[in-house]
Amino acid sequence: MRPALILAVLEREFQSTREGHHTPVMLWGPPGVGKSQMVAQVARKYSVPVIDIRLSQMEPTDLRGIPFRVGDVVEWAIPAMLPDAQRHGAEGILFLDEITSAAPTVSAAAYQLILDRRLGAYQVPPHWAIFAAGNRQGDRGVTYSMPAPLANRFSHFSVETHLDDWVAWAYANNIDERVIAFLRFRPELLFDFDPAHNPVAFPSPRSWEFAHRALAKFGDRPELLLGGLEACVGPAGGVELKAFIDNLDNLPDIDAIVNGASTTVPKETDLQYAVAAALVGRAIRAKGSSDEAKVFGNILDYAGRFPSREMGVMLVSDMQRAVGEKLFALPQFAQWAKKIASVMIFDMWQKPPAAARTP
Repeated sequence: MRPALILAVLEREFQSTREGHHTPVMLWGPPGVGKSQMVAQVARKYSVPVIDIRLSQMEPTDLRGIPFRVGDVVEWAIPAMLPDAQRHGAEGILFLDEITSAAPTVSAAAYQLILDRRLGAYQVPPHWAIFAAGNRQGDRGVTYSMPAPLANRFSHFSVETHLDDWVAWAYANNIDERVIAFLRFRPELLFDFDPAHNPVAFPSPRSWEFAHRALAKFGDRPELLLGGLEACVGPAGGVELKAFIDNLDNLPDIDAIVNGASTTVPKETDLQYAVAAALVGRAIRAKGSSDEAKVFGNILDYAGRFPSREMGVMLVSDMQRAVGEKLFALPQFAQWAKKIASVMIFDMWQKPPAAARTP
């Protein structure tokens, strides 16, 4: 399932704790696709805490607590890491990350916690959601087969990569526009993981965020930049991204386009992707300013000049996801829409759900 839809599922599951309909959710997927990031994104949206428990680092007694004698009986000291309404708040998310890396004895200790929301005398507060995530056995991670009793305590969703969702997340999180443009140009490199070769660095939604950081750190050191990019996304991805960035010297004047003074459209496909990404970035920065309508309108005019109408559709779709439906009220939008009337736009006329990294 694409990340935007899984985000919608997680939000509904979090809200369902208020009505007593919550079912614990298990997210499956290879490393780097954004499972943990999506859980964090839901928590930020609702301003609630996340308690991240890594069962792979625990012993069974770490969950159950420590016994101590009270008179003639033994009681259990509840671990402070477990959700407590007084200490952590009435609402929140208990996140069991790397659950498939936990030893069977530890996962067995979590059975009651996940299904019954209890562990001995301890009880999970009623408005706390329970989410979990883990890698599949074929992903070259340290994993155990999930026991059937544990699996039957979750609803299960497989996380897939989806470029449009990642791009929307990237614009919202100020990812370098050159990385966004490159992945629009080479979408198959958003996630390229072959477990049979067991690579150390490979392209994934998470590692492209690392590449963004590498550009910020090493952009002024050409002798370090290529190595820094390869260290994040692997040799092939790093070399291609570096070559793509080097070719951006031939990019048209973005300021002139935004000001309505340039009609030049590059012939090279990679440069067209770069121009489109840069213009979406300018639209985001202009949002809410006094020049907003002018900037949006000039970008819409330019979108109609691409030789490929699909390129213009991509630009306007990304811009609409980033700045909202106010785009539709501009006269330039109606003019642009007439030019591309024969191009199928699947999701442009609906407000799409929020996107995520996956990490």
